Amino acid sequence: MTDPAHQNDKPEEAEEARAAPAPDAQAPANETLSSSDAASAADPLAEKDAEIAKLKDQLLRALAEIENTRKRGERDREETAKFAVAGFARDLLEVVDNLRRSLDSVPADAAAGNTALATLLEGVELTDRQLQAMLEKHGIVRVAPMDQPFDPNLHQAMFEVPGTGKPNGTVVQVLQAGFVINGRLLRPALVGLAKDEPQAS
Repeated sequence: MTDPAHQNDKPEEAEEARAAPAPDAQAPANETLSSSDAASAADPLAEKDAEIAKLKDQLLRALAEIENTRKRGERDREETAKFAVAGFARDLLEVVDNLRRSLDSVPADAAAGNTALATLLEGVELTDRQLQAMLEKHGIVRVAPMDQPFDPNLHQAMFEVPGTGKPNGTVVQVLQAGFVINGRLLRPALVGLAKDEPQAS
């Protein structure tokens, strides 16, 4: 038969066991909470670092683009300054050509006994020299291709001359002088070229 005293003890023990907290039951929860807090605290810092790096990269790119734009602007201004007079200079070359034709049309001994003609020729030659000096001052230089090999970048071939005794493609006649402006072709020289004659077999 069951002892009534023992029956009364067991419910009390069971109640105490239920009321007593389990050992270390709260520890994992606290550890999980602290890890979560650390992760949430680290993430904003990482995001800020990434944002700072992105903004720094954008700033460096913008500064580089500004510098490139400035350099391009300087080059464009230099190019404009160098070649702004190209159109005017090209028209002025007709005056240069006419002065030279005037001088070349007078025979060498025509002014020997004619003081007025000699004075006129001297004035025209002086004007021609001053005009050439003014052109060179602005970077416009005459191309003198006589006896030089043909250069398609500077010369325009008009005809060939056989029997000159010079190598094929050598400039043997200049119909019109060429000019360059600051190293860039302004007008090609019109030239005649030497042509080798085929040897008789």
